[in-house]
Amino acid sequence: MLTDLRSHLDAFIAAADEGSFSAAGRRLGLTPAAVSKSVAQFEARMGLRLFQRSTRSLALTTDGERLYAQVRLPWGEIGDALADLRQGAGQPAGPLKVALAPMVGREYVLPMLDSFLERYPDIVPDLHFANRQVELVAEGFDVAVGGGIELTDGLISRELAQLRFVLVASPGYLERHPVPQTPEDLVRHRGVVRRSLRTGRLMPWTLTHADGSSVVAEVRPVIVLDDPEAMGKAAAAGMGVALMSAPHARPLVRSGEVVQVLPEWWGNGLPLSIYYASRRLLPAKVRVFVDHVVHEFRARGHAASFLGCDSAGGPHGH
Repeated sequence: MLTDLRSHLDAFIAAADEGSFSAAGRRLGLTPAAVSKSVAQFEARMGLRLFQRSTRSLALTTDGERLYAQVRLPWGEIGDALADLRQGAGQPAGPLKVALAPMVGREYVLPMLDSFLERYPDIVPDLHFANRQVELVAEGFDVAVGGGIELTDGLISRELAQLRFVLVASPGYLERHPVPQTPEDLVRHRGVVRRSLRTGRLMPWTLTHADGSSVVAEVRPVIVLDDPEAMGKAAAAGMGVALMSAPHARPLVRSGEVVQVLPEWWGNGLPLSIYYASRRLLPAKVRVFVDHVVHEFRARGHAASFLGCDSAGGPHGH
């Protein structure tokens, strides 16, 4: 009886997570028919319809949504705890669903996973690269690496690096336009500006000086983008001045595609952090992954990459 209930709950949660019996079957190693049958038996046992089924879609009913919200997290915690016990202390195991800001994931986190996989061969990282703020618990992520995720009561964050934004433009653009000498000069310049994914509004250019003073600079937007790598390409193509995060600007400055302007001024961003759910019993796979990423960020000196571009050539001059 208990075994049946466990298999029914596994099938229900996987189908709700994936939105289809086929995808749930692939995740559980079962046929779609077996998942559908298990869910149907669960519905019969509960006396409730949990899914609305059609030939094209699978959607939770109101009762299904309520049950899913109540059981998904604790059922996952129970599964993690049992997996930890089966594997024994020091042998974390299982899939690890991780959300990553794309550039941070590719350039910083991915290269440090080889040593992690050697040490923890039974953990299978499932990496999702997304240029958006994920709902960590609601979307079933174990860990997220990025900036600006809202810290609700159920989340914990550990800071990886402070983040600065720098002003850049292509050498060609600066040959056609006077090089800005002060933030006030930016009002006469073309701006490659960014739209906030969270608010939908244009992000202001609030600049801070080394002496602690700050100013909100005005610029004339010529193109609006919501992707930092696209902003870099637009700036490199000579479309205007861009205020970019230092790690996105860094490779472009080093290659000479853009140069830094007003280098004594910068914008401050929310720190890059690693986020995970607050739980009474943190799964071993989550704990060791978080500890590994935090340690490697420090050991490899990555934090400095988020504060500036250290251009060998310096800012563009007259």
